[in-house]
Amino acid sequence: MIDKRNKIEQEERAILVGVIQKDQTEAQVTEYLAELAFLASTAGAVTVKTFTQKLPHPDSKTFIGKGKLEEIATYVKGKDIRVVIFDDELSGAQINNIEKALQLKTIDRSDLILDIFARRAKTAQAKAQVELAQYQYILPRLRGMWKHLERLGGGIGTRGPGETEIETDRRIVRDKISLLRKRLAEIDKQAFTQRKERGEFIRVALVGYTNVGKSTLMNLLSKRDVFAENKLFATLDTTTSKVVFENTPFLLSDTVGFIRKLPHHLVESFKSTLDEVKESDILLHVVDISHPNYEDQMKVVNTTLAELGCADKPTVTIFNKMDVYEKQTFDQWLEEDVKESLLRDLKRRWENETLSACVFISATERREIDTLRTNLLQQVRKLYSQRYPYKTAYYSHADYTEGT
Repeated sequence: MIDKRNKIEQEERAILVGVIQKDQTEAQVTEYLAELAFLASTAGAVTVKTFTQKLPHPDSKTFIGKGKLEEIATYVKGKDIRVVIFDDELSGAQINNIEKALQLKTIDRSDLILDIFARRAKTAQAKAQVELAQYQYILPRLRGMWKHLERLGGGIGTRGPGETEIETDRRIVRDKISLLRKRLAEIDKQAFTQRKERGEFIRVALVGYTNVGKSTLMNLLSKRDVFAENKLFATLDTTTSKVVFENTPFLLSDTVGFIRKLPHHLVESFKSTLDEVKESDILLHVVDISHPNYEDQMKVVNTTLAELGCADKPTVTIFNKMDVYEKQTFDQWLEEDVKESLLRDLKRRWENETLSACVFISATERREIDTLRTNLLQQVRKLYSQRYPYKTAYYSHADYTEGT
């Protein structure tokens, strides 16, 4: 009981703010703020209230209108609220102006995601990638956030080149960015060498929106204990395992999840991690079909894959969490043959729309995992026969153990 109380005391109480712009609906922004609340929870914050405002375009000074800012200021006054989180990216000047008006720490969605990545980073590579993205995020915001700083020096004996504190900060940040890029370039070389040393194995990569069950599926297919948690970005570092199905080996990689409005600098910084996706031969696109906006999540992933130049790779679309989907969708008194007919229609629809193999599974219940294995094995063997026909006979020998 004491531990639980201490945990609650350590959590930051937060309010969330979203703007409904002319190309958005209120329902969309409500869903975006629900995801923002999940992000905040992952970072250790408790959402106590959300605010929305309809605006044709954000205010250049405070992002939201003056009246809404005053409404928020009235609400937070005297309450134990530590942070205000905006769903959209703010400029340094906007952050500065909002903090002055509310007297509260103010961050945006990008800053929140960067904070989560910083918490989750374990390896030297991931830590350097996150640090680089943080400095790239800070650099254009220095003027707005620090414009109150006055010129350094003045008086006899202090007149130097006249460098201001803001210019000093910028120079320090640029030096840090340069150093981190060099460090990551060295890590990238090592990673490239490691990938080359893997030989002529077919490479399979798990991709998908964050928190759709990729790591759970990785554990099932590879028989390894990869960290899986019901939080966003549970996995940052790419995990690669050699997997063997019926004496046919291939490499399976679990990659960082995608998300709406993923900070551009973060995508740049994680280039070497995303190289695992670019260099893969087959993609396993995992979808949480129980999520109310799973189709939008699929679009985010497909758009990101297209930006990486991976849209044309052979893909198996895996609709996960079917157990939850069926409970949400089907009445318990629905006849079994009607239910099966509806599921067949669902499968046909997505096979036609994705133009790829589709498998409907429940990773937690291990439902249809054998179907997925069979489907994946067919894809892997097909590529081996096309690229390395001599390996087909080689892999017919029982030289491998399942799931190593």
